[in-house]
Amino acid sequence: MIDAGELKKGITIELDKQLYQVTDYQHIKMGRGSAQIKLRLRDIHGSHTIERVFQASEKFNRVFLEHRPMQHLYNDGDLYYFMDTETFDQIQLSADRLDKAVNYLKEGQSLEILTYKGNAIGAELPASVELKVSETGPSFKGDTATGGNKPAKLETGITIRVPLFINNGDVIKVDTRTGEYLERVS
Repeated sequence: MIDAGELKKGITIELDKQLYQVTDYQHIKMGRGSAQIKLRLRDIHGSHTIERVFQASEKFNRVFLEHRPMQHLYNDGDLYYFMDTETFDQIQLSADRLDKAVNYLKEGQSLEILTYKGNAIGAELPASVELKVSETGPSFKGDTATGGNKPAKLETGITIRVPLFINNGDVIKVDTRTGEYLERVS
């Protein structure tokens, strides 16, 4: 059991016999009343989000997920295929189960697949990934890291803001939690 006050982003709980992952957490203290916790929860199986308010004294069943190291093989439409790096077993996950992770997946990439009672329910990416810039505006002599930014389309299809000195073909490091540019790798 876990107290509502101990919840934070990323924790998985069981609520109404469903698995939910906490995506946003807000502590609310009213004048005379007791403290409340406002949670935004993502249904792990249904991929929809809900918002609920609980008393700070409530307790929840915490769910522990197994992390299995896997390698992304390929995707076919909305289905993504992964291989267990130890047993060579293959599994597939739909794009809605992967949520925002699909924006950072490329073939051959290692990541952890989350399982609950033997069933794959999602993926956990590393904190940052290296992706190649496939399309961006031109850079000019004198462009600096602090001089502004421009949009850049990456090899996975996601578009992020990058500094002006980034060119087509550059490999950059991207934060998978925020989707922000971190640094140029090459």
